[in-house]
Amino acid sequence: MSGHSQFKNIMYRKGAQDAKKARVFAKLAREITVAAKSGLPEPDKNPRLRLAIQAARAESMPKDNIERAIAKATQVAGGADFTTMRYEGFSPNKVAVIVEALTDNKNRTASNVRSIFGKRGGAMGETGSVSFNFERIGYIEYPLSVADPDKMFEEALEAGANEVISEDDIHAIETLPDDLSAVTEALEKKFGTPSASRLDWKPTVKTEITDLETAKKFLEFIDALEEDEDVQHVYHNADIAENIMAELSEGE
Repeated sequence: MSGHSQFKNIMYRKGAQDAKKARVFAKLAREITVAAKSGLPEPDKNPRLRLAIQAARAESMPKDNIERAIAKATQVAGGADFTTMRYEGFSPNKVAVIVEALTDNKNRTASNVRSIFGKRGGAMGETGSVSFNFERIGYIEYPLSVADPDKMFEEALEAGANEVISEDDIHAIETLPDDLSAVTEALEKKFGTPSASRLDWKPTVKTEITDLETAKKFLEFIDALEEDEDVQHVYHNADIAENIMAELSEGE
């Protein structure tokens, strides 16, 4: 998928990731709480909260969990204050990596992320050390089954999207960051809740991986980062060869 091969590259791991719903829901709940604290605890008046709830629904997060996460933000006392952190660096095979976290303890999170980089042969960098290889975009995703490609292309562009690519069983829609909420709302009226709606880091330069052992080592590194409780998202610019992905998928 043009511009989003990182999603295609890690698709073979999705089944294993989906099995860890408790961890996924905990991260989604944290984002909802932080979003609700950042503005009004009402989705129609708080774009960040609206997007966080959409992301939770896309993962089939129960309504009760979503409501509890919002309620947490309105508690006068006892709630932790979370800070958004970004870490940048390189994987063991020199792939550029951006790690986004939500934490109530910066020292703990920084130490944990640094430890994962160090123990697995990666290298942490300063802020900005790899992000110049990426651009910030809005990303919306629907299953291919919700509409034919021509219909999705027409409706997405009408809603203000920049690009639509329909392949690999999904419609991948790209927007400007500031347009993400409006485009998501417009498409939701036509096609229902998307399977993803988020701000992304899109690689503008790719690093190819053509060796099976290198690919395994790289994906184990990404998994280790994603398993940290404070890490919300991990982005990279790896482009794993299709024959290597096929071998990895067969081994699952």
